[in-house]
Amino acid sequence: MGRINYERVAVVPYNERQLKLDRMRQLLTRLGSPDAGQKIIHVAGTKGKGSTAAMIASVLTAAGLKSGVYSSPHLERIEERWSIDGVPASGEDLVGLVNRMKPAVLAMDDAGAESDALGPPTFFEITTAMALVHFADQQCDAVVLEVGLGGRLDSTNVCLPAVSVITSISYDHTRQLGETLAEIAREKAGIIKPGVPVVSGVRDAEPRAVIRSVARERGCRLIENHPDEANGWETGLRGGHQRANAAVALGVIAELRGQGWAVSDEACREGLRGARLPARVELFKAIPGVRPAVVVDSAHNGASARALVESLPGLVGQRGATLVCAISRDKKVEQIVAALAPRFTRAIATSYLENPRAVSPRRLAGLLRDAGCGDVAAVDDPNEALQAAFDSTPGDGLIAITGSFFLAAELRPLVVASD
Repeated sequence: MGRINYERVAVVPYNERQLKLDRMRQLLTRLGSPDAGQKIIHVAGTKGKGSTAAMIASVLTAAGLKSGVYSSPHLERIEERWSIDGVPASGEDLVGLVNRMKPAVLAMDDAGAESDALGPPTFFEITTAMALVHFADQQCDAVVLEVGLGGRLDSTNVCLPAVSVITSISYDHTRQLGETLAEIAREKAGIIKPGVPVVSGVRDAEPRAVIRSVARERGCRLIENHPDEANGWETGLRGGHQRANAAVALGVIAELRGQGWAVSDEACREGLRGARLPARVELFKAIPGVRPAVVVDSAHNGASARALVESLPGLVGQRGATLVCAISRDKKVEQIVAALAPRFTRAIATSYLENPRAVSPRRLAGLLRDAGCGDVAAVDDPNEALQAAFDSTPGDGLIAITGSFFLAAELRPLVVASD
């Protein structure tokens, strides 16, 4: 936890100087190349990659395949990053993995101190390597690796997958990935490997053209999926936007079937219905006389905020909706606020306790007010912000906690405890 962790810094770098794939490759080599021979599905995308990864893995599990998922960040426990058949790694697994990693990491620390060639492994590099070791040790039949940031320079991009996946392209991490959708798409398309099939859910013309170009340059078959292709399929994840993610997941399964994987239509139906992912339009129903309904969501860009807002009317017949919101400074804050503010009767702007990246609550409150939410307060402590929301929301109303994965991670345990 004392390593460089770009999930918890105010300014996230994205260049070859800090993010060195050779360092990741060396770490895996020192660990005995645990990625070699694993059947990997590599998933990138601005939004939807966590949901799509969960759906793919759930379908493969339903088909009788032992399926590992590496995801980030975690909500409550670091072990959540490594799950097999929907079950996070145990504390004992974590201890074993740390002990396995320690000699290789310390050797690289020493080598880096002498030569300054690659430097010591980062938090994300270590957790990525731990995932590959864990899934190899547990003899997984399939591994779904979710990209952390971007694609081209992400630590997961050392893998050779059976299929590469790009779920969507929208504005996020623009300081790192680029200010245009084409620039962002090119970074995401960095996961495309020569000859490896690509499944894409990207719909906008500009980024779609980039992905088509990169796939063509690298000799890859490109499978493009439309949300309508998931019509008639029921998913365990809420929101109309999940139809697009389900279409991509089904496209991946179709490609794997073409490679000889045995996955039945019934496994697809069972897997999509059984897919679960916390903090994705996650509804905690109202408790009469105790609390209003609560939705916890990790929306952190304009597109995902709009998807949340579009999902709200179908959840509960609420009378008065309260927003509890915190947003990281490196996001397109105004876009997120513009999507959220008009939908809510009242809003409470807050911050994170465990991460320095949040916009100040007072600035965020001003933006929410300017964007059309009339009743706005700023509360520095997120726990106090949630209590204020409970105090001010009618019992038949709704509280939505959103704006950041970090806020969802900090407040979800309190919601669960009150459930």
